Amino acid sequence: MLLLLLLLPLAPLFLRPPGAGGAQTPNATSEGCQIIHPPWEGGIRYRGLTRDQVKAINFLPVDYEIEYVCRGEREVVGPKVRKCLANGSWTDMDTPSRCVNRTPHSERRAVYIGALFPMSGGWPGGQACQPAVEMALEDVNSRRDILPDYELKLIHHDSKCDPGQATKYLYELLYNDPIKIILMPGCSSVSTLVAEAARMWNLIVLSYGSSSPALSNRQRFPTFFRTHPSATLHNPTRVKLFEKWGWKKIATIQQTTEVFTSTLDDLEERVKEAGIEITFRQSFFSDPAVPVKNLKRQDARIIVGLFYETEARKVFCEVYKERLFGKKYVWFLIGWYADNWFKIYDPSINCTVDEMTEAVEGHITTEIVMLNPANTRSISNMTSQEFVEKLTKRLKRHPEETGGFQEAPLAYDAIWALALALNKTSGGGGRSGVRLEDFNYNNQTITDQIYRAMNSSSFEGVSGHVVFDASGSRMAWTLIEQLQGGSYKKIGYYDSTKDDLSWSKTDKWIGGSPPADQTLVIKTFRFLSQKLFISVSVLSSLGIVLAVVCLSFNIYNSHVRYIQNSQPNLNNLTAVGCSLALAAVFPLGLDGYHIGRSQFPFVCQARLWLLGLGFSLGYGSMFTKIWWVHTVFTKKEEKKEWRKTLEPWKLYATVGLLVGMDVLTLAIWQIVDPLHRTIETFAKEEPKEDIDVSILPQLEHCSSKKMNTWLGIFYGYKGLLLLLGIFLAYETKSVSTEKINDHRAVGMAIYNVAVLCLITAPVTMILSSQQDAAFAFASLAIVFSSYITLVVLFVPKMRRLITRGEWQSEAQDTMKTGSSTNNNEEEKSRLLEKENRELEKIIAEKEERVSELRHQLQSRQQLRSRRHPPTPPDPSGALPRGPPEPPDRLSCDGSRVHLLYK
Repeated sequence: MLLLLLLLPLAPLFLRPPGAGGAQTPNATSEGCQIIHPPWEGGIRYRGLTRDQVKAINFLPVDYEIEYVCRGEREVVGPKVRKCLANGSWTDMDTPSRCVNRTPHSERRAVYIGALFPMSGGWPGGQACQPAVEMALEDVNSRRDILPDYELKLIHHDSKCDPGQATKYLYELLYNDPIKIILMPGCSSVSTLVAEAARMWNLIVLSYGSSSPALSNRQRFPTFFRTHPSATLHNPTRVKLFEKWGWKKIATIQQTTEVFTSTLDDLEERVKEAGIEITFRQSFFSDPAVPVKNLKRQDARIIVGLFYETEARKVFCEVYKERLFGKKYVWFLIGWYADNWFKIYDPSINCTVDEMTEAVEGHITTEIVMLNPANTRSISNMTSQEFVEKLTKRLKRHPEETGGFQEAPLAYDAIWALALALNKTSGGGGRSGVRLEDFNYNNQTITDQIYRAMNSSSFEGVSGHVVFDASGSRMAWTLIEQLQGGSYKKIGYYDSTKDDLSWSKTDKWIGGSPPADQTLVIKTFRFLSQKLFISVSVLSSLGIVLAVVCLSFNIYNSHVRYIQNSQPNLNNLTAVGCSLALAAVFPLGLDGYHIGRSQFPFVCQARLWLLGLGFSLGYGSMFTKIWWVHTVFTKKEEKKEWRKTLEPWKLYATVGLLVGMDVLTLAIWQIVDPLHRTIETFAKEEPKEDIDVSILPQLEHCSSKKMNTWLGIFYGYKGLLLLLGIFLAYETKSVSTEKINDHRAVGMAIYNVAVLCLITAPVTMILSSQQDAAFAFASLAIVFSSYITLVVLFVPKMRRLITRGEWQSEAQDTMKTGSSTNNNEEEKSRLLEKENRELEKIIAEKEERVSELRHQLQSRQQLRSRRHPPTPPDPSGALPRGPPEPPDRLSCDGSRVHLLYK
């Protein structure tokens, strides 16, 4: 739209706003602001309006701007531009605008500013901020309404963003003439040094690039101001974004400097209030390799990085190497780096530009709004875009390659803030002031006045509205940007004072949506294979049926002599025990697939009781048989007679004792330390698909607080019973007795049960984390031992009764034979053994008597040979006559004794 200059020639030298100097004050209405008709002293420029249009309208819309102008050699003093506010009034109505004659520069007194610009180092912000400051000095010095009697001059050095280097130059600034009325450092580390020392020289410090939260400490830095907002202003924005995207866990990595440490401390407090957790915090001094590896190891996803630009290149070179970027990760960085900071050649890293570009893609930056987005005219009569264009022409390099280009508006407005404060101090605003040339490092009065003027600053700058809070920090909006396709795109603004987030919905994500703040862990339970469970359950069911058949057979044929001699009641207990043990297979295979969490303790107790009682009844009855056989037939001869009479109650008492021990142990266990559901967690598993989830396998167990102690007690005495049973079975393998005619079968069953149990118990403990293998070993051991026991004990009896037809009872058998004792082979064998033992005693006595007689005969023969010497042999060959020869041997036949002679 065409801008027309309407100069209304006015005679007097003063231009006053309506309401000043007798002019009429426009009324505030909802339609906008009443049009200002200038008095005759000057003129007003109405944008886009012709002279006739100005005469025809009474109101101008909100945000409309007018500009005062002067003719000839005069210049405007006071507000040059006024803006229509939403409340229907014009800006700065309390300050008149006037035209004054220009003062020659030669008559103006110099006021010196000592500045430290970091042209290199961690933040080379001086590359753009120094030209911006020089622009501001030119603009301020050219204005006759601001410091008309003074000229601001700059003395500067390159601090290299190094406190040590800054100390040297600070000494030169303070101890070399001329006197500086204010100091302007850049980096936070340098500002900390300068601001802490400035109080000793009564100097105001105004920084254009310091963001350290520590500088907000008024006790430590009483004369410090900054047009750059505190770094903590980023933190409310970060927290707001965390909440927007639903992130509850973040990680941080920082360079070890005060500005970043204090910023991170503030962030930690804010996220804690918002219910967000910093799960991992890393720091480094110069080499970020190890911290980045630690972030990768800890599965950090949302990462806040706080470091200078040079260190950022090192960090993201390591990020590329560790593959800590892409759709699973989001990095939050500081927004005041150069736009192409990741493309700048850096000999300290060994990553290419393409690798760096790939690593930084998609990261988020939070940046203080340093350029007025409204593009309205500032106090310097420049819009923000005009400022950028003017500054770009002064730079030697492209803005993207120039450090501090984004902070340049802050440096420009810092000079204006200083100029306005000095103007107010010196009385340039129409009040009686002080002479600035009287300032020295001992004059605290002037310093206090400059401080009050600076503290009350409020004006529109190219960076936006400039105002300081109680700590001397600038209040501003936060700009949110995202690196998309190698360039930064604005995605929103945030006003922390009003908690107002303006979102443009232009954010883009590599994976199509914001990633999760951590790997999505899906907890999955490892359930028992249903095919295995069903198969074993079928075998167990068939085993229970077999046990019932065997029990029924034994009860039905309990009157049969052969069955009676096998202690059928103990065999019945064995069948019942096998049934209970087989029934334990069903709860042993039940898990979360079949039952709920509340039912798990009952299943655990069912496993324990069924298996414990089943073992005690089944194995205990067999152990009792084999123990009795061993007791009777392996004792000394003199103690056997009174044990040959079998008393069944003793056998039942032994089984009852074993069962009672189990019941007592299990009851105490259940009362003192009951079994309950516990979860075993395994290492995370990555799915084959490229999705941001991890599988966390879990396995349910039945356990108690002192599980190992109870298992030690339980397995201890059970193991002793098994080993003792094996020993007794081996010792009685050749014994034959009528009272327990199946003890050899019992011994065979004990062998099998003992071997299976002794192997299965430790194996299942080792394989407890493998549900299928552990269940298979335990359940099949129960099934096989039960099957073997039932088959070995009952099938031979069934076969004998079926094939031989021995179905009659003891009374029927006695009636047919007349004597049950004569028809019993075992009874006859016992009687024959008794008779043989008696005969052996008689023979032994006879042999002893014969030995005595032989000794007597030999004695007599020797005596006779001494009395009667031997006679010579008879030539005729006749035998000598004499007494008969002694017997040569003694032979026994039955009860008779015969002497045999030679």
